[in-house]
Amino acid sequence: MKTRLLTSLIFIFVLALAFILKVYVSNYFFDALILFIACYSAYETSKIFSKMGRYNNKIIATIFPIFLMIIALIGIAYDYTIGVLFTVVMEVGVIVLFFGVTFLTNLIDKKTNIELKTRQMDKQYSKSKYSLLKALNTSVIFIYPSFLILFLSFINHFEELTTSFPVMGEFNGMLSLFILLFAFLIPIFTDTFAYITGGLIGGKKLAPKISPKKTISGAIGGFLWCILLSVAVYFIFTSIPSISVVLTDAGITVWKLIIIVAIGSIISQAGDLFESYLKRSADVKDSGNILPGHGGMLDRFDSYMFLVPFLFIAFSILFAVL
Repeated sequence: MKTRLLTSLIFIFVLALAFILKVYVSNYFFDALILFIACYSAYETSKIFSKMGRYNNKIIATIFPIFLMIIALIGIAYDYTIGVLFTVVMEVGVIVLFFGVTFLTNLIDKKTNIELKTRQMDKQYSKSKYSLLKALNTSVIFIYPSFLILFLSFINHFEELTTSFPVMGEFNGMLSLFILLFAFLIPIFTDTFAYITGGLIGGKKLAPKISPKKTISGAIGGFLWCILLSVAVYFIFTSIPSISVVLTDAGITVWKLIIIVAIGSIISQAGDLFESYLKRSADVKDSGNILPGHGGMLDRFDSYMFLVPFLFIAFSILFAVL
């Protein structure tokens, strides 16, 4: 318990430092944190896939988020000419390109033949088919977690996306700070109070074959408390005149926030269950051990994988109709 608490305090300190550096120095410090999370989560996912028998190229999967981040930052820097949608299309193009590179790498690598024999798969698969399967498995990791979690970078630079959202140029970073904060608070509120409520009430299991400890009462408790606490945070923000003006001008009302947070809490729990399914399939307890008491990076950020793209799309739709 002490180890878990200490890790949580360190995580909060690092996160708070990233927010402070974002506000007072540069957005790129937060990008660096996002990139580290993406690379290490990809590394852990690669190991999980291998234990599931979905062999992949671990090194390529681990470094791939770097290339996605480069494309994202180029797209953000030149948003006046290319826009968000085209940047996302370019990232998808990079995924397809690296799929081809990964396939060719496996195909020409002499070690592929050794892998086939070592894993006793040489009678089942030809070298070309095995190379294709490895490339496909690696490409899945390009998407989950790398492509999904890097939507945090778009949120981090929300005001800079002026071509797509002309109304945001006047918000001076406050809007991206607000959305980014909720991207982290929704999973924290949901996970924490699902654990507390489930422990106090107990009852029927939510998904016993995937995650035996999670209960329906915990899921409902996490959902409701997430909404209540998010509303409380919203009113704290609106009590600050400079931020209240930004939220009003941005059209973010408490009811719109409740809808986004409610859907986000459900998606957050779905992301948690999906990672539990992967671990169950691989017969592992944790994705890694980089965060003592919590497990791996993916264990800490599994709830964010589907949530972050949703938040970006939800707030994008909100500003598109202003």
